[in-house]
Amino acid sequence: MSDDNRFNAYRIMWVMVFFDLPTETKKQKKAYSDFRKALVNDGFTMFQFSIYMRHCMSAENADVHTKRVKRILPSEGHVGIMRITDKQFGDMELFDCTKPKNLEKPVQQLELF
Repeated sequence: MSDDNRFNAYRIMWVMVFFDLPTETKKQKKAYSDFRKALVNDGFTMFQFSIYMRHCMSAENADVHTKRVKRILPSEGHVGIMRITDKQFGDMELFDCTKPKNLEKPVQQLELF
């Protein structure tokens, strides 16, 4: 296998972990915190709230990290794992939907002496 094929945009993978975990009790909050910390310790970074992702150089490397996530699954909640190619990730459209706020002009008040 040539280096061109080894590191192309279709071979490099991204592993995305989506989760919705309960945080109503102290035990649930700890499970949430432990899960998030374990993801970060394995090289995942936050993409959005409750969505973490990790760059992997190959499908085999993505398998390793997917298995690690499966080993640390909390007992409650919902977790999804998705793998996409670097090419698919590059085609993603991202929008920052913050709009500049129109500040109201201060009211000028006329003062009479």
